Amino acid sequence: MQKPKAVFNWSGGKDSALALQKVFQENKFEVIALLTTFNEADESSSAHSVPLTLMEKQAEAIGIELYPIFINKSPGDYEHKMLQAVEYFKRKGVKHFIFGDLYLDEIRTYRESKLNPHGIEVVEPIWGNSPEETIQRFLNSGLKAKIITTQADKLDESYIGQDLTPELINNLPIDVDVCGENGEYHTFVYAGNIFKNEVELEIEKAYKLSFDIKLDTGEVKTYEYWQAKLS
Repeated sequence: MQKPKAVFNWSGGKDSALALQKVFQENKFEVIALLTTFNEADESSSAHSVPLTLMEKQAEAIGIELYPIFINKSPGDYEHKMLQAVEYFKRKGVKHFIFGDLYLDEIRTYRESKLNPHGIEVVEPIWGNSPEETIQRFLNSGLKAKIITTQADKLDESYIGQDLTPELINNLPIDVDVCGENGEYHTFVYAGNIFKNEVELEIEKAYKLSFDIKLDTGEVKTYEYWQAKLS
């Protein structure tokens, strides 16, 4: 029987890679594209600020076409371009979008509210596992990932470029989620059995980013991150 076609929403990080690995193992879907959103201004990924060229190398090593969507800051641009992508893939027979979410109900509810009305089912291969279970599965998966972003008040610059290993995870500060689910860190996966070859990357330097977020109370809170400059 022909497997249903699916699009995998790809961040390039550990959770995405673990979910994609499980999709390959279960062999229920034909994944026809890796969909990634990029900032239109600098062509870096919206999720982890990875350059388009590096995401293309990742997709090529996996053997699935990258489908980039370039988002600008104008109101509604994200929703508009995602809807265009949905319609494009529906014409190709796609009825499933796959994500690498773990357990945040509001994220899954948001995805379903946007996709279900258009006839697209949300698939979550690693949904419902605890952070501890998920990180252990990643460490046992054979996949390799480097930390490329950290929340500066949680993890300092020294973590940038480090590989995820049992030793690193065991020595994380007690207030850091082991999977980085609260934004404490993000990763780039560069090797493992979902890849035909290792993805070469260079971390040129780490630099600090600051974002001002207006809270519901009206208060403005500043968040600082260490970010790897990748090539």
